[in-house]
Amino acid sequence: MPKVDVFNMKGEVVGQMDLSDDIFGVKVNEAAMHSAVVNQLANKRQGTQSALTISEVRGGGRKPWRQKGTGRARQGSIRSVQWTGGGIAFAPKPRSYNYTIPKKMRRVALRSALSSKVLENNIIVLEDITLIDIKTKEFVKLLNNLNVDTSALVVLPIVDEKVVKSARNIPQIKTALVNTINTLDILKHKKFIVTKEAVAKIEEVYA
Repeated sequence: MPKVDVFNMKGEVVGQMDLSDDIFGVKVNEAAMHSAVVNQLANKRQGTQSALTISEVRGGGRKPWRQKGTGRARQGSIRSVQWTGGGIAFAPKPRSYNYTIPKKMRRVALRSALSSKVLENNIIVLEDITLIDIKTKEFVKLLNNLNVDTSALVVLPIVDEKVVKSARNIPQIKTALVNTINTLDILKHKKFIVTKEAVAKIEEVYA
């Protein structure tokens, strides 16, 4: 069972916490994480690209010159794909890139991502995050106290407007709720900052 230090907002160790083996101590499955990340990136794609085929380009109904006798290559339309201003062969059309992967694979990927943060010593458990006002400098101070100078995902048990608004202007810092965390966000951010209450909820929701 993984054991991690618990910090207060001053960056001081105030205790230790045991993490669930089923969530934070599983064998890291890189294949599952890869599948989950590729799936999320595909689902983010707009799929709005579009171009005209030869049948959709305006004009080109008349044969540009007669079939034989000119010495030039035969042509049927000035809108053929080899002409400048012609149609596009196999032109892309709007489409959806969305697809799903099995729920079990998503769960395995998420647990693997969380476990990798523990193995890399990149998880920071906080006793609590309490801000008096919405102030970015207060959140920056918290990050400095925790020696966090890189990207970080901050996970909260419930919506805290003061924390969310204080953190949103800081580059490479993202806040999320327990039920919205995903493999891509966990792996994209180097540090995984989470409160004790959020850890308990993660272990409850993803058990």
